[in-house]
Amino acid sequence: MDTTTIGSGSAGAEAADLRAVDVLVIGAGLSGIAAGYHLQTRCPGIDYAILEARDAIGGTWDLFRYPGIRSDSDMYTLGFGFRPWIGDKVFADGPSIRDYVRDTAAEFGIDRRILFGHRVVSADWDSATARWRVLVEAGPERRPRRFTCRVLYACSGYYDYAAGHMPDWPGMADFRGSIIHPQDWPADLDHRDKRVVVIGSGATAVTLVPALAESAAHVTMLQRSPTYIVARPSRDAAAGWLRRHLPERLAFRAARWKNVLLSIYFYNLARRKPALVKSKILAGVRHQLGPDQDRHFTPAYDPWDQRLCLVPDGDLFRAIRAGTASVVTDGIERFTETGLRLTSGEELAADIVVAATGLRMKLLAHITLSVDGRPVRVGETTSYKGMMLSGVPNFALALGYTNASWTLKCELTAQHLCRLIRRMDARGADWFMPRPPAPGLATRPAIDLASGYVRRAAADLPRQGDRKPWRLNQNYLLDMAALRYGSVVDDNLAFGQRRDAGGAG
Repeated sequence: MDTTTIGSGSAGAEAADLRAVDVLVIGAGLSGIAAGYHLQTRCPGIDYAILEARDAIGGTWDLFRYPGIRSDSDMYTLGFGFRPWIGDKVFADGPSIRDYVRDTAAEFGIDRRILFGHRVVSADWDSATARWRVLVEAGPERRPRRFTCRVLYACSGYYDYAAGHMPDWPGMADFRGSIIHPQDWPADLDHRDKRVVVIGSGATAVTLVPALAESAAHVTMLQRSPTYIVARPSRDAAAGWLRRHLPERLAFRAARWKNVLLSIYFYNLARRKPALVKSKILAGVRHQLGPDQDRHFTPAYDPWDQRLCLVPDGDLFRAIRAGTASVVTDGIERFTETGLRLTSGEELAADIVVAATGLRMKLLAHITLSVDGRPVRVGETTSYKGMMLSGVPNFALALGYTNASWTLKCELTAQHLCRLIRRMDARGADWFMPRPPAPGLATRPAIDLASGYVRRAAADLPRQGDRKPWRLNQNYLLDMAALRYGSVVDDNLAFGQRRDAGGAG
């Protein structure tokens, strides 16, 4: 990789640490490591670097350290297609996933391309040179560094790593116990024999409650409204059979495809016949807890209007049956010195309150994006093939599925980006860019869920259209056909040369 020093005097001091690469990847989580693998495999000779704001590989799986953290997607699809997951758990714990991501980066030499403690502040596309100019803060002292690249690939996820969503409830300052957000879990927090209230009903809450209930005096899951919760075995019997009878890699591929097809079938069934799927889910809850718990597990919306929650081996239900955990559906009037007063007037005593109240979405991780000095307002762009933004040259972002494993879509995106780079070079072009869609295209938010964290960020998310290539499929088979095997070129994608080479820019 090149390191270039340019200029002299004060200008030279400002740009004394300029590094030029072909592709700059932002983020060293699952999607960033997948990007590194496919770039070096499918684009030999491409010079790339990965910038990671934190000091470790793993992204989400290194950041979150709360008790019981685990995947809510099966590991045969959350794992990389190029390096099979060989653990026997379908839903692996956070440390195991973190180790898997780190080991993958080391095995393929991707870790040697990562610059840790490098937080991207801004990126401006310069049409005259057909390069991105990227400003970075490096290290704890936030020393400015500058990079240029031909292609910028954002693999920074879609939520804010700085802090989670924390409502401002009345009386919080009066509470004598501890108020914790799972994103900032204290390593020294002792919850043994304590009364714990977990506010929320999403994936984090249903993970935390059974884990805390193992040693807490009691754990209450306090929810404003219910979520669909489905129990699944923690071990995949079919995958186990395949591993006993087939070579390892073939068994992994078979298990992966089995789970891909099942998830697509279930999601489509839920959208076509929501009443049927709802009745099946609630029947499963009644089997676990009996009919007296119906009001705590019967949402007002249809399945997959928001994400479903999976509980391995029904651990949440098991804790409720054992009496170590319970569910309360009510609103919060205020905090008191000893707990919470609910809208109904009920008092919940607590020593620790965990606000599992969701994420703050931040699609580009606080990066200021611009083209020739003009700010890019992401909420005014339209997503192209679920991976690029209209009017933004040589830029891609990894945006995974909401109804399946994140990694499935991110690997397809990385593969298609490599195809784009090869096509651009073969044409002698310097840039590619999705043209703004034709007037009249009906659009809606790119992440089409009714969840609170999505609604709060809707204005800052790109739009999607009602037809390809502007529509996000949320379907691995359709995306595989389009991104891995479909044409790279269409009428909505422009190629060109830099301005100082006589191109349109």
